[in-house]
Formats: sequence, structure tokens, C-alpha cells
Amino acid sequence: MIGGIDKITKRNLLKGIPWRFGPNWQGKRCEAKTRKGTPCQRPAKLPVGRCRLHGGASTGPRTKEGLKRLAVSKTKHGRFTKSERAKAKARAEQGRIIRRELKELETWFVDHGHLNKNWRKDWGKL
Repeated sequence: MIGGIDKITKRNLLKGIPWRFGPNWQGKRCEAKTRKGTPCQRPAKLPVGRCRLHGGASTGPRTKEGLKRLAVSKTKHGRFTKSERAKAKARAEQGRIIRRELKELETWFVDHGHLNKNWRKDWGKL
């Protein structure tokens, strides 16, 4: 029961229910600007002087210890750590080098007549 009214209806709202944070409330207001451009009338509950709707996003950890704790809490496996990414880059570079050398060898064998130009098509016939 709110202020002697047990059911909230349109008629009761027109009468005026004594709301907890009415227009004459003396507490700290949210200070945020609404989409309408008017100041938010909700009470400020957060330390930043905003209501729960306008609280704003967290800035996240700033210190080295905080960033390290965050990294540890978010790590599920070691697949994407810096060292693993460096190893993957090294393997990829090694593969590129090997494929480049094989291409050079293939070109040399084709140029010197040891392989036909279309040797890949003939490979299955052997």
C-alpha cells in the first residue's frame, strides 16, 4: 500500500501518489542529461553522482597489477599469449620460405626439361 492507495491506476496517478523522490525532494539528483535534453530526475546513487541508468561505463584497470589480474582472469588457455603468437608467426614465416623454395625448384625443373609444364595434371596418371 503506497500512501493509502493499494492499487496504482491511472486515476490514482492523477490524484497524486506521494512518491519517494518527488519534485521537492532535497537529495542529490543524477545530473545526467536525458535524451530529451532535460536533467535526469532520478536520485544519484553511484559515487560518480549518477543514477543506475546513467552510471557510465567502467574505465577498467589502470595499474600494472590490475591489468595483470584481468589478463589472468580472462585467460582460458595459452593459445593467444604473446609467446604463442610469436611461435605461430615464426612457423608461418618458415612455411612461406619453404613454399618459395619449392616454387623456385619447380621453375628450375620445368625450365631445364626435368618436369613438364603441366606436371601436376600428369601426377595422378603415374
